[in-house]
Amino acid sequence: MSDQTEQDNQDLEALYREAEYWHVNLGDKTIHAKRMPGFFRSLKWVSMLVWLPFFLGPYLRWGDRQAILWDIPNRQFHIFGITILPQDIWMLALVLLFFALLLAAVTSVAGRVYCGYFCFQTVWTDIFTWIEEKLEGHPGKRKKMDEAPWTFSKIRTKFLKHFFWILIGILTGISFTAWFTDAYQLWIDYFTLQATLAEWAPVGVFAFFTHLFAGHMREQVCFWLCPYARIQGVMVDSETVLPTYDFRRGEPRGKLKKTSQSDVTDKGDCIDCKQCVAVCPTGIDIRNGQQEGCITCALCLDACDAVMDKIKRPHGLIKYTSLDEMQGKPEVTLYKRPRVIVYSSIMILAVAGIIYGLSTLATLELKVLHERQPLFVMRSDGSVQNKYVLKILNKTKNDIMVKLTVAGHNDIQMIGAEKPLEAPEKRVTAYTIFLRIPGDKLLQETLPVTLRIEYTLNPEFYSEYKSIFFGPKK
Repeated sequence: MSDQTEQDNQDLEALYREAEYWHVNLGDKTIHAKRMPGFFRSLKWVSMLVWLPFFLGPYLRWGDRQAILWDIPNRQFHIFGITILPQDIWMLALVLLFFALLLAAVTSVAGRVYCGYFCFQTVWTDIFTWIEEKLEGHPGKRKKMDEAPWTFSKIRTKFLKHFFWILIGILTGISFTAWFTDAYQLWIDYFTLQATLAEWAPVGVFAFFTHLFAGHMREQVCFWLCPYARIQGVMVDSETVLPTYDFRRGEPRGKLKKTSQSDVTDKGDCIDCKQCVAVCPTGIDIRNGQQEGCITCALCLDACDAVMDKIKRPHGLIKYTSLDEMQGKPEVTLYKRPRVIVYSSIMILAVAGIIYGLSTLATLELKVLHERQPLFVMRSDGSVQNKYVLKILNKTKNDIMVKLTVAGHNDIQMIGAEKPLEAPEKRVTAYTIFLRIPGDKLLQETLPVTLRIEYTLNPEFYSEYKSIFFGPKK
Protein backbone atom coordinates (compact mmCIF):
# COMPACT_ATOMS: atom_id res chain seq x y z
CA MET A 1 0.00 0.00 0.00
CA SER A 2 1.39 3.39 -0.99
CA ASP A 3 2.00 6.19 1.50
CA GLN A 4 -0.66 8.31 -0.25
CA THR A 5 -3.30 5.58 0.03
CA GLU A 6 -2.46 5.05 3.69
CA GLN A 7 -2.74 8.78 4.31
CA ASP A 8 -6.14 8.87 2.56
CA ASN A 9 -7.39 6.02 4.74
CA GLN A 10 -6.24 7.83 7.85
CA ASP A 11 -8.03 10.96 6.71
CA LEU A 12 -11.24 9.00 6.16
CA GLU A 13 -10.98 7.41 9.59
CA ALA A 14 -10.55 10.86 11.11
CA LEU A 15 -13.69 12.06 9.33
CA TYR A 16 -15.69 9.07 10.52
CA ARG A 17 -14.59 9.71 14.11
CA GLU A 18 -15.87 13.28 13.91
CA ALA A 19 -19.37 12.19 14.89
CA GLU A 20 -18.02 11.22 18.32
CA TYR A 21 -17.43 14.90 19.05
CA TRP A 22 -20.70 16.28 17.77
CA HIS A 23 -22.58 18.35 20.30
CA VAL A 24 -26.22 19.36 20.06
CA ASN A 25 -27.54 22.03 22.37
CA LEU A 26 -30.60 20.54 24.04
CA GLY A 27 -31.97 23.91 25.12
CA ASP A 28 -30.36 23.83 28.53
CA LYS A 29 -28.59 27.09 27.74
CA THR A 30 -29.26 30.13 25.59
CA ILE A 31 -26.92 30.61 22.65
CA HIS A 32 -25.83 34.22 22.31
CA ALA A 33 -24.09 34.22 18.93
CA LYS A 34 -21.43 36.84 18.34
CA ARG A 35 -21.83 39.16 15.35
CA MET A 36 -18.75 39.76 13.23
CA PRO A 37 -18.55 41.75 10.00
CA GLY A 38 -17.65 39.95 6.80
CA PHE A 39 -18.80 38.91 3.37
CA PHE A 40 -21.27 36.26 4.51
CA ARG A 41 -22.72 38.46 7.25
CA SER A 42 -23.38 41.13 4.60
CA LEU A 43 -24.84 38.47 2.33
CA LYS A 44 -27.26 37.45 5.08
CA TRP A 45 -28.52 41.02 5.42
CA VAL A 46 -29.04 41.29 1.66
CA SER A 47 -30.78 37.91 1.44
CA MET A 48 -33.27 38.99 4.10
CA LEU A 49 -34.72 41.42 1.56
CA VAL A 50 -36.43 38.43 -0.06
CA TRP A 51 -39.09 38.81 2.65
CA LEU A 52 -39.91 42.42 1.76
CA PRO A 53 -42.57 41.35 -0.80
CA PHE A 54 -44.28 39.44 2.01
CA PHE A 55 -44.84 42.73 3.84
CA LEU A 56 -45.29 45.09 0.89
CA GLY A 57 -47.00 42.86 -1.70
CA PRO A 58 -50.58 43.15 -0.34
CA TYR A 59 -50.54 46.93 -0.84
CA LEU A 60 -50.00 46.80 -4.60
CA ARG A 61 -53.15 47.65 -6.56
CA TRP A 62 -54.38 46.42 -9.92
CA GLY A 63 -57.28 48.48 -11.16
CA ASP A 64 -59.97 48.55 -8.50
CA ARG A 65 -58.65 45.66 -6.44
CA GLN A 66 -55.59 44.24 -4.77
CA ALA A 67 -52.95 43.07 -7.24
CA ILE A 68 -52.37 39.71 -5.51
CA LEU A 69 -55.24 38.34 -3.45
CA TRP A 70 -56.21 34.92 -2.14
CA ASP A 71 -59.96 35.37 -1.99
CA ILE A 72 -60.88 32.28 0.03
CA PRO A 73 -64.61 33.09 0.59
CA ASN A 74 -65.16 33.46 -3.17
CA ARG A 75 -62.68 30.69 -4.01
CA GLN A 76 -60.58 32.88 -6.31
CA PHE A 77 -56.90 33.75 -6.62
CA HIS A 78 -56.09 37.06 -8.26
CA ILE A 79 -52.58 37.73 -9.49
CA PHE A 80 -52.52 41.05 -11.33
CA GLY A 81 -54.74 40.56 -14.39
CA ILE A 82 -55.15 36.80 -13.99
CA THR A 83 -57.91 35.14 -11.98
CA ILE A 84 -57.40 31.52 -11.03
CA LEU A 85 -60.40 29.52 -9.86
CA PRO A 86 -60.48 26.13 -8.08
CA GLN A 87 -60.67 24.36 -11.45
CA ASP A 88 -57.16 25.65 -12.22
CA ILE A 89 -55.67 24.95 -8.81
CA TRP A 90 -53.60 22.11 -10.29
CA MET A 91 -51.13 24.83 -11.23
CA LEU A 92 -50.55 25.46 -7.53
CA ALA A 93 -49.44 21.84 -7.19
CA LEU A 94 -46.87 22.46 -9.93
CA VAL A 95 -45.65 25.59 -8.15
CA LEU A 96 -45.19 23.63 -4.91
CA LEU A 97 -43.45 20.85 -6.82
CA PHE A 98 -41.09 23.35 -8.42
CA PHE A 99 -40.04 24.91 -5.12
CA ALA A 100 -39.72 21.53 -3.41
CA LEU A 101 -37.38 20.31 -6.15
CA LEU A 102 -35.55 23.65 -6.14
CA LEU A 103 -34.88 23.17 -2.43
CA ALA A 104 -33.61 19.65 -3.07
CA ALA A 105 -31.44 20.76 -5.99
CA VAL A 106 -29.88 23.65 -4.08
CA THR A 107 -29.24 21.39 -1.08
CA SER A 108 -27.51 18.79 -3.23
CA VAL A 109 -25.22 21.49 -4.63
CA ALA A 110 -24.56 23.79 -1.67
CA GLY A 111 -26.18 22.32 1.43
CA ARG A 112 -28.70 24.13 3.60
CA VAL A 113 -28.26 27.61 2.16
CA TYR A 114 -32.03 28.05 2.36
CA CYS A 115 -31.82 27.53 6.13
CA GLY A 116 -28.84 29.83 6.45
CA TYR A 117 -30.16 32.77 4.45
CA PHE A 118 -33.84 32.61 3.54
CA CYS A 119 -35.73 30.53 6.09
CA PHE A 120 -38.42 32.41 8.02
CA GLN A 121 -37.06 31.07 11.31
CA THR A 122 -33.47 32.05 10.51
CA VAL A 123 -34.34 35.56 9.32
CA TRP A 124 -36.65 36.41 12.22
CA THR A 125 -34.18 34.96 14.74
CA ASP A 126 -31.43 37.12 13.26
CA ILE A 127 -33.63 40.22 13.54
CA PHE A 128 -34.62 39.34 17.10
CA THR A 129 -31.01 38.82 18.19
CA TRP A 130 -30.03 42.08 16.49
CA ILE A 131 -32.64 43.89 18.60
CA GLU A 132 -31.40 42.00 21.65
CA GLU A 133 -27.82 43.09 20.99
CA LYS A 134 -28.83 46.74 20.52
CA LEU A 135 -30.67 46.76 23.86
CA GLU A 136 -28.61 44.39 26.01
CA GLY A 137 -25.15 44.57 24.46
CA HIS A 138 -22.70 41.98 23.17
CA PRO A 139 -23.01 38.27 24.09
CA GLY A 140 -20.93 38.62 27.25
CA LYS A 141 -23.15 41.40 28.60
CA ARG A 142 -26.29 39.46 27.69
CA LYS A 143 -25.12 36.41 29.62
CA LYS A 144 -24.33 38.54 32.65
CA MET A 145 -27.73 40.24 32.45
CA ASP A 146 -29.49 36.86 32.31
CA GLU A 147 -27.70 35.77 35.48
CA ALA A 148 -28.03 39.12 37.28
CA PRO A 149 -30.84 39.80 39.79
CA TRP A 150 -33.90 41.65 38.63
CA THR A 151 -33.53 45.41 38.85
CA PHE A 152 -35.51 48.28 37.38
CA SER A 153 -32.93 48.67 34.60
CA LYS A 154 -33.10 44.97 33.73
CA ILE A 155 -36.91 44.95 33.78
CA ARG A 156 -37.03 48.01 31.50
CA THR A 157 -34.54 46.52 29.04
CA LYS A 158 -36.28 43.15 28.96
CA PHE A 159 -39.67 44.82 28.55
CA LEU A 160 -38.48 46.85 25.56
CA LYS A 161 -36.94 43.78 23.96
CA HIS A 162 -40.08 41.68 24.27
CA PHE A 163 -42.22 44.64 23.20
CA PHE A 164 -40.34 44.91 19.90
CA TRP A 165 -40.39 41.13 19.46
CA ILE A 166 -44.16 40.98 19.91
CA LEU A 167 -44.61 44.00 17.65
CA ILE A 168 -42.72 42.22 14.86
CA GLY A 169 -44.91 39.15 15.40
CA ILE A 170 -48.06 41.29 15.19
CA LEU A 171 -46.89 42.96 11.96
CA THR A 172 -46.08 39.53 10.55
CA GLY A 173 -49.57 38.29 11.37
CA ILE A 174 -51.20 41.34 9.83
CA SER A 175 -49.09 41.00 6.68
CA PHE A 176 -50.07 37.35 6.38
CA THR A 177 -53.76 38.15 6.77
CA ALA A 178 -53.53 40.97 4.21
CA TRP A 179 -52.88 38.45 1.44
CA PHE A 180 -56.39 37.05 1.97
CA THR A 181 -58.41 40.27 2.12
CA ASP A 182 -58.13 43.89 1.03
CA ALA A 183 -55.07 45.20 2.90
CA TYR A 184 -56.23 48.80 3.25
CA GLN A 185 -59.66 47.82 4.50
CA LEU A 186 -58.02 45.36 6.89
CA TRP A 187 -56.19 48.16 8.72
CA ILE A 188 -59.42 50.13 8.98
CA ASP A 189 -61.13 47.07 10.47
CA TYR A 190 -58.35 46.66 13.03
CA PHE A 191 -58.31 50.30 14.12
CA THR A 192 -62.11 50.48 14.35
CA LEU A 193 -62.27 47.07 16.06
CA GLN A 194 -64.54 45.81 13.28
CA ALA A 195 -62.21 42.97 12.25
CA THR A 196 -63.64 39.46 12.27
CA LEU A 197 -62.31 36.52 14.26
CA ALA A 198 -60.70 35.20 11.06
CA GLU A 199 -58.74 38.48 10.85
CA TRP A 200 -57.75 38.62 14.52
CA ALA A 201 -56.74 34.96 14.89
CA PRO A 202 -53.69 34.99 12.56
CA VAL A 203 -52.34 38.06 14.36
CA GLY A 204 -52.49 36.29 17.71
CA VAL A 205 -51.06 33.07 16.33
CA PHE A 206 -48.14 34.78 14.58
CA ALA A 207 -47.41 37.06 17.54
CA PHE A 208 -47.26 34.08 19.91
CA PHE A 209 -45.32 31.62 17.77
CA THR A 210 -42.93 34.17 16.26
CA HIS A 211 -42.07 35.31 19.78
CA LEU A 212 -41.71 31.71 20.95
CA PHE A 213 -39.71 30.35 18.02
CA ALA A 214 -37.47 33.30 17.11
CA GLY A 215 -37.20 34.77 20.59
CA HIS A 216 -36.84 31.71 22.80
CA MET A 217 -36.46 28.37 21.00
CA ARG A 218 -34.28 29.62 18.13
CA GLU A 219 -31.90 26.81 17.13
CA GLN A 220 -34.14 24.27 18.88
CA VAL A 221 -36.69 24.75 16.10
CA CYS A 222 -34.02 23.73 13.58
CA PHE A 223 -32.95 20.74 15.64
CA TRP A 224 -36.27 19.29 16.72
CA LEU A 225 -39.21 20.82 14.84
CA CYS A 226 -38.01 21.35 11.28
CA PRO A 227 -38.21 18.19 9.13
CA TYR A 228 -35.75 19.61 6.62
CA ALA A 229 -32.87 19.19 9.07
CA ARG A 230 -33.74 15.49 9.30
CA ILE A 231 -33.97 14.75 5.61
CA GLN A 232 -31.03 16.84 4.42
CA GLY A 233 -28.76 13.84 4.87
CA VAL A 234 -30.29 12.14 1.84
CA MET A 235 -29.92 15.29 -0.27
CA VAL A 236 -26.19 15.90 0.16
CA ASP A 237 -23.34 13.74 -1.02
CA SER A 238 -19.56 13.83 -1.22
CA GLU A 239 -19.78 16.38 -4.05
CA THR A 240 -21.91 18.88 -2.14
CA VAL A 241 -20.08 22.12 -1.34
CA LEU A 242 -20.35 22.95 2.37
CA PRO A 243 -18.52 25.03 5.00
CA THR A 244 -15.64 22.71 5.89
CA TYR A 245 -12.73 22.86 8.30
CA ASP A 246 -9.40 21.97 6.67
CA PHE A 247 -8.13 19.61 9.35
CA ARG A 248 -4.91 18.86 7.46
CA ARG A 249 -3.94 22.48 7.66
CA GLY A 250 -5.42 23.27 11.05
CA GLU A 251 -4.25 20.28 13.10
CA PRO A 252 -2.76 19.92 15.57
CA ARG A 253 -4.51 22.98 16.93
CA GLY A 254 -3.19 25.02 19.81
CA LYS A 255 -2.80 28.50 21.20
CA LEU A 256 -0.58 30.83 19.22
CA LYS A 257 2.88 31.11 20.76
CA LYS A 258 5.21 33.91 19.83
CA THR A 259 8.94 33.33 19.72
CA SER A 260 11.77 35.72 19.32
CA GLN A 261 12.20 34.67 15.71
CA SER A 262 8.66 34.42 14.33
CA ASP A 263 5.08 33.47 15.04
CA VAL A 264 5.56 30.05 13.51
CA THR A 265 5.16 27.08 15.85
CA ASP A 266 5.03 23.34 15.39
CA LYS A 267 1.23 23.40 15.48
CA GLY A 268 -1.35 23.87 12.75
CA ASP A 269 -2.98 27.12 11.70
CA CYS A 270 -5.97 26.69 14.04
CA ILE A 271 -5.12 28.59 17.23
CA ASP A 272 -8.22 27.27 19.02
CA CYS A 273 -9.69 30.76 19.44
CA LYS A 274 -13.20 29.30 19.11
CA GLN A 275 -14.43 32.31 17.16
CA CYS A 276 -16.10 29.94 14.69
CA VAL A 277 -18.13 28.54 17.58
CA ALA A 278 -18.87 31.99 19.01
CA VAL A 279 -20.54 33.22 15.82
CA CYS A 280 -22.47 30.03 15.07
CA PRO A 281 -26.22 30.63 15.56
CA THR A 282 -26.75 26.96 16.47
CA GLY A 283 -23.68 26.65 18.69
CA ILE A 284 -21.86 23.86 16.85
CA ASP A 285 -18.12 23.49 16.35
CA ILE A 286 -17.52 23.21 12.59
CA ARG A 287 -14.08 21.77 13.33
CA ASN A 288 -15.78 18.54 14.37
CA GLY A 289 -17.14 18.04 10.86
CA GLN A 290 -20.53 18.36 9.23
CA GLN A 291 -23.37 18.16 11.73
CA GLU A 292 -27.14 18.34 11.83
CA GLY A 293 -26.95 21.78 13.39
CA CYS A 294 -25.00 23.37 10.52
CA ILE A 295 -27.35 25.62 8.55
CA THR A 296 -24.67 26.59 6.02
CA CYS A 297 -24.76 30.27 6.96
CA ALA A 298 -20.93 30.40 6.59
CA LEU A 299 -20.55 32.94 9.39
CA CYS A 300 -17.73 30.75 10.69
CA LEU A 301 -15.83 31.54 7.48
CA ASP A 302 -16.01 35.26 8.24
CA ALA A 303 -14.84 34.69 11.81
CA CYS A 304 -11.96 32.42 10.86
CA ASP A 305 -10.78 34.64 8.01
CA ALA A 306 -10.73 37.64 10.38
CA VAL A 307 -8.50 35.70 12.77
CA MET A 308 -6.23 34.56 9.93
CA ASP A 309 -5.78 38.22 8.96
CA LYS A 310 -4.67 39.05 12.49
CA ILE A 311 -2.10 36.24 12.68
CA LYS A 312 -1.01 36.79 9.08
CA ARG A 313 -2.06 33.42 7.75
CA PRO A 314 -3.94 32.79 4.47
CA HIS A 315 -7.73 32.56 4.36
CA GLY A 316 -9.44 29.23 3.85
CA LEU A 317 -8.84 27.32 7.09
CA ILE A 318 -12.63 27.07 7.04
CA LYS A 319 -13.93 27.25 3.50
CA TYR A 320 -16.67 26.21 1.13
CA THR A 321 -15.59 22.88 -0.33
CA SER A 322 -16.72 19.28 -0.82
CA LEU A 323 -15.54 16.05 0.74
CA ASP A 324 -14.23 14.89 -2.62
CA GLU A 325 -12.19 18.06 -3.02
CA MET A 326 -10.77 17.64 0.49
CA GLN A 327 -9.62 14.17 -0.54
CA GLY A 328 -8.02 15.46 -3.73
CA LYS A 329 -10.54 13.96 -6.12
CA PRO A 330 -11.29 15.75 -9.40
CA GLU A 331 -14.24 18.13 -9.34
CA VAL A 332 -17.38 16.91 -11.12
CA THR A 333 -19.04 19.41 -13.44
CA LEU A 334 -22.40 20.53 -12.07
CA TYR A 335 -24.43 19.51 -15.11
CA LYS A 336 -22.94 16.00 -14.99
CA ARG A 337 -24.23 15.19 -11.52
CA PRO A 338 -27.19 12.75 -11.83
CA ARG A 339 -29.35 14.10 -9.03
CA VAL A 340 -28.95 17.68 -10.26
CA ILE A 341 -30.01 16.55 -13.74
CA VAL A 342 -33.08 14.75 -12.35
CA TYR A 343 -34.12 17.66 -10.12
CA SER A 344 -33.60 20.21 -12.89
CA SER A 345 -35.56 18.15 -15.42
CA ILE A 346 -38.58 17.87 -13.13
CA MET A 347 -38.38 21.60 -12.36
CA ILE A 348 -38.34 22.45 -16.07
CA LEU A 349 -41.40 20.25 -16.62
CA ALA A 350 -43.18 21.95 -13.71
CA VAL A 351 -42.41 25.41 -15.10
CA ALA A 352 -43.57 24.32 -18.55
CA GLY A 353 -46.84 23.10 -17.03
CA ILE A 354 -47.36 26.39 -15.18
CA ILE A 355 -46.68 28.42 -18.32
CA TYR A 356 -49.04 26.22 -20.32
CA GLY A 357 -51.75 26.55 -17.69
CA LEU A 358 -51.47 30.34 -17.51
CA SER A 359 -51.39 30.70 -21.28
CA THR A 360 -54.49 28.55 -21.76
CA LEU A 361 -56.66 30.14 -19.08
CA ALA A 362 -59.95 30.84 -20.82
CA THR A 363 -62.69 33.32 -19.95
CA LEU A 364 -65.27 30.60 -20.44
CA GLU A 365 -64.95 26.90 -19.76
CA LEU A 366 -67.33 24.14 -20.75
CA LYS A 367 -67.42 20.57 -19.49
CA VAL A 368 -69.96 18.03 -20.70
CA LEU A 369 -71.01 14.89 -18.82
CA HIS A 370 -72.85 12.22 -20.81
CA GLU A 371 -75.63 10.35 -19.05
CA ARG A 372 -74.55 6.71 -18.74
CA GLN A 373 -77.76 5.13 -17.51
CA PRO A 374 -79.03 4.72 -20.15
CA LEU A 375 -76.59 5.66 -22.91
CA PHE A 376 -79.47 6.47 -25.26
CA VAL A 377 -83.25 6.36 -25.48
CA MET A 378 -85.32 5.24 -28.49
CA ARG A 379 -88.28 7.60 -28.83
CA SER A 380 -91.69 6.65 -30.21
CA ASP A 381 -91.08 8.74 -33.33
CA GLY A 382 -88.00 6.65 -34.13
CA SER A 383 -85.43 9.25 -33.08
CA VAL A 384 -82.47 8.48 -30.80
CA GLN A 385 -81.98 10.71 -27.76
CA ASN A 386 -78.92 11.26 -25.53
CA LYS A 387 -78.86 13.18 -22.25
CA TYR A 388 -76.00 15.54 -21.22
CA VAL A 389 -75.18 17.74 -18.24
CA LEU A 390 -73.35 20.95 -19.12
CA LYS A 391 -71.11 22.71 -16.61
CA ILE A 392 -70.39 26.28 -17.65
CA LEU A 393 -67.71 28.28 -15.83
CA ASN A 394 -67.74 32.05 -16.25
CA LYS A 395 -64.42 33.64 -15.15
CA THR A 396 -65.41 37.23 -15.92
CA LYS A 397 -66.50 39.81 -13.36
CA ASN A 398 -70.07 40.02 -14.68
CA ASP A 399 -73.06 37.80 -15.25
CA ILE A 400 -73.25 37.00 -18.96
CA MET A 401 -75.44 35.14 -21.43
CA VAL A 402 -73.97 32.41 -23.60
CA LYS A 403 -75.25 30.73 -26.72
CA LEU A 404 -74.94 26.94 -27.07
CA THR A 405 -74.49 25.25 -30.43
CA VAL A 406 -73.76 21.65 -31.38
CA ALA A 407 -72.01 20.20 -34.44
CA GLY A 408 -71.35 16.70 -35.65
CA HIS A 409 -74.46 15.75 -37.64
CA ASN A 410 -76.63 17.66 -40.10
CA ASP A 411 -79.88 16.47 -38.53
CA ILE A 412 -78.97 16.76 -34.86
CA GLN A 413 -81.50 18.59 -32.70
CA MET A 414 -80.87 20.23 -29.33
CA ILE A 415 -83.53 20.47 -26.60
CA GLY A 416 -83.12 22.50 -23.41
CA ALA A 417 -80.83 25.27 -24.64
CA GLU A 418 -82.74 26.84 -27.51
CA LYS A 419 -82.36 30.25 -25.85
CA PRO A 420 -79.14 31.77 -24.44
CA LEU A 421 -78.12 30.42 -21.06
CA GLU A 422 -77.21 32.54 -18.07
CA ALA A 423 -73.66 32.18 -16.72
CA PRO A 424 -73.22 33.96 -13.35
CA GLU A 425 -69.81 35.48 -12.63
CA LYS A 426 -67.05 33.36 -11.06
CA ARG A 427 -69.31 30.34 -10.79
CA VAL A 428 -69.99 26.96 -12.33
CA THR A 429 -73.56 26.63 -13.56
CA ALA A 430 -75.08 23.28 -14.54
CA TYR A 431 -77.70 22.73 -17.26
CA THR A 432 -79.31 19.56 -18.60
CA ILE A 433 -79.88 19.24 -22.34
CA PHE A 434 -80.95 16.51 -24.79
CA LEU A 435 -79.65 15.77 -28.27
CA ARG A 436 -81.78 13.92 -30.80
CA ILE A 437 -81.07 12.43 -34.22
CA PRO A 438 -83.65 10.69 -36.42
CA GLY A 439 -83.07 6.93 -36.28
CA ASP A 440 -82.88 6.52 -40.05
CA LYS A 441 -80.25 9.29 -40.23
CA LEU A 442 -77.95 7.78 -37.60
CA LEU A 443 -75.70 5.46 -39.58
CA GLN A 444 -73.17 4.53 -36.87
CA GLU A 445 -73.16 3.31 -33.30
CA THR A 446 -71.12 6.24 -31.94
CA LEU A 447 -70.91 9.72 -33.36
CA PRO A 448 -68.44 12.47 -32.29
CA VAL A 449 -70.21 15.73 -31.46
CA THR A 450 -68.81 19.13 -30.52
CA LEU A 451 -70.66 21.44 -28.15
CA ARG A 452 -69.72 25.11 -28.17
CA ILE A 453 -70.66 28.04 -25.95
CA GLU A 454 -69.90 31.63 -26.85
CA TYR A 455 -70.56 34.97 -25.23
CA THR A 456 -73.56 36.54 -26.94
CA LEU A 457 -72.00 40.03 -26.95
CA ASN A 458 -68.53 38.93 -27.99
CA PRO A 459 -68.17 35.65 -29.92
CA GLU A 460 -64.40 35.77 -29.41
CA PHE A 461 -65.01 34.44 -25.91
CA TYR A 462 -65.98 30.81 -26.38
CA SER A 463 -65.26 27.28 -25.25
CA GLU A 464 -65.72 23.92 -26.93
CA TYR A 465 -66.04 20.38 -25.67
CA LYS A 466 -65.93 17.18 -27.70
CA SER A 467 -68.28 14.42 -26.64
CA ILE A 468 -69.93 11.29 -28.05
CA PHE A 469 -73.47 10.59 -29.24
CA PHE A 470 -74.50 6.96 -28.73
CA GLY A 471 -77.02 4.98 -30.74
CA PRO A 472 -78.14 1.37 -31.25
CA LYS A 473 -75.86 -1.18 -32.90
CA LYS A 474 -76.05 -1.20 -36.67
